[in-house]
Amino acid sequence: PSLKVVMAFTLKAYCATQELTGMDIEATPLSGVMLIKPRVFGDDRGFFLESWNHRAFAEAGIPNDFVQDNHSRSRRGILRGLHFQTQQTQGKLVRVINGSVFDVAVDLRSNSATFGQWFGCLLSAENKTQLWVPPGFAHGFYVVSEFADFLYKCTDYYHPESELSLAWDDADVNIQWPLVDGEAPELSDKDANALSWSEVPKFDL
Repeated sequence: PSLKVVMAFTLKAYCATQELTGMDIEATPLSGVMLIKPRVFGDDRGFFLESWNHRAFAEAGIPNDFVQDNHSRSRRGILRGLHFQTQQTQGKLVRVINGSVFDVAVDLRSNSATFGQWFGCLLSAENKTQLWVPPGFAHGFYVVSEFADFLYKCTDYYHPESELSLAWDDADVNIQWPLVDGEAPELSDKDANALSWSEVPKFDL
């Protein structure tokens, strides 16, 4: 069987055993990128969920050696990304605790079966879904709510000297962003001058 079939079968079997961990971990179309959907237990007092479980993540193949937690707040129409580091490459576990964003990962690994492909999903305070983005990907998000608080755990430290951006609107990658009222997003100066797909360095991980 193909690698994709084996991965899908393994994750399906794994998810079937997750009754004790309080979360479901699902494969996405991109090799190594996973959706983490916590089981939420709520009543009239509020709710409880597991946002991280060392054993469950390890069994799903998600590293547990996070070294840095980050929190950003952005208003509607802001797009941050698509960022990556050529040194101290980072895996990121991302989620939203207020508002909602369209979150995107692009595979920069030249030896990957999904090289050059992208995956996007809605992360929100309502759905409480997390996305695991392994090293070797460009990552970014676009805010679709009035404001959004975005949290992410990283497997290596921020290294500004090697951080680069892939252009959000690169024609070769062709990400379908859900732009509010069809208007162009608000970008940082760095992201406004991001590299094209043909210009960005690729990884061999």
